[in-house]
Amino acid sequence: MTEPARFDRGHTDDLMTFLAASPSPYHAVATAAERLEKAGFRQVAETDAWDGTSGGKYVLRGGAIVAWYVPEGAAPHTPFRIVGAHTDSPNLRVKPLPDTGAHGWRQVAVEIYGGPLLNSWLDRDLGLAGRLTLRDGSTRLVNVDRPLLRVPQLAIHLDRSVTADGLKLDKQRHLQPVWGLGHDVRDGDLIAFLEETAGLPAGEVTGWDLMTHSVEKPAYLGRDRELLAGPRMDNLLSVHAGTAALTAVASGASHPASIPVLAAFDHEENGSQSDTGADGPLLGNVLERSVFARGGSYEDRARAFAGTVCLSSDTGHAVHPNYAERHDPTHHPRVNGGPILKVNVNNRYATDGSGRAEFAAACEQAGVPFQSFVSNNSMPCGTTIGPITAARHGIKTVDIGVAILSMHSARELCGADDPFLLANALTAFLER
Repeated sequence: MTEPARFDRGHTDDLMTFLAASPSPYHAVATAAERLEKAGFRQVAETDAWDGTSGGKYVLRGGAIVAWYVPEGAAPHTPFRIVGAHTDSPNLRVKPLPDTGAHGWRQVAVEIYGGPLLNSWLDRDLGLAGRLTLRDGSTRLVNVDRPLLRVPQLAIHLDRSVTADGLKLDKQRHLQPVWGLGHDVRDGDLIAFLEETAGLPAGEVTGWDLMTHSVEKPAYLGRDRELLAGPRMDNLLSVHAGTAALTAVASGASHPASIPVLAAFDHEENGSQSDTGADGPLLGNVLERSVFARGGSYEDRARAFAGTVCLSSDTGHAVHPNYAERHDPTHHPRVNGGPILKVNVNNRYATDGSGRAEFAAACEQAGVPFQSFVSNNSMPCGTTIGPITAARHGIKTVDIGVAILSMHSARELCGADDPFLLANALTAFLER
């Protein structure tokens, strides 16, 4: 066993930078790609013919990225070691006709994406970010990272029942943010504002994928700064750790026996069924083309997939001090206790006994402690890209992650040491 991993807050500082730079899946993959480029990776287009050269490569498609590193002399049947994650988070997303309002207020029409904790978006200063599509089909990222929108909560004086009955929100009526004053709602105002912000000519934008984000920056929390509060840790924490692990392995002195891969998908929060989701063809296409580009046959592809292992890394639930009864009584993952191994015998997670042994070996190699998570039998269990990846591609998959509180909130909470521990475990896994 190697020496235990020593806590490095530099990694967590870097995670905070990554989170702040990634208010949308499109920004997240652009940020990851920039880091990969600095590590010597190069982008390859899906429309081009691929060669079998060694080195680091990556594919970008919308809000998804797949990156891999081919060691010198890798045979076509060389198996893959994959870190899987997702780039999207629950939030409020702009509708096709965004300009609305009433009673002298200008508002933006939004749709609920995924399963956010709706109350966490109330009375919070929100920015707007995402992707603009131009007349020529090209895209431009945009990020208004200042207080632009706000979903104002109804004052308690106008709803005394909230004290006794709790807050009840109608998703259609109560979640539309305000962004100014005016009696005349003018179609095109929001997009015109974003065109100006992005330095584009008027009328150039013909499509958009826009979403709200909290403009409050990530921050250490607590007396001893042992906690980290921030947005989109579900699941950019894993995307960041996977990017760090892949670049570390690619730049290391030793050549891995397998081909290390990072696959960060979009649309996990609403089922993964898209061309950029884990239930789409992207990962399989990239892996197959890598085999064939190195002169491989279908037999080589089958051999490579049979030896492949994927760690599906997504955040999980730390034991909540105010709701401990909601957790399994014998499984209480704690923050700063190391990554969690997720198990569900009904295949909501993909982990089995051999997968547990695989992850345990990686953690032992890295000197990283790990914990086990299983849901309370009386509570429905969530799921991840893990079972989808295992079933779609026929590859061994293990579900892991970092334990957090306030999952799906506009602002989540984790231990400040856990991101570093996860990155170390992922690095050891990719090196094995």
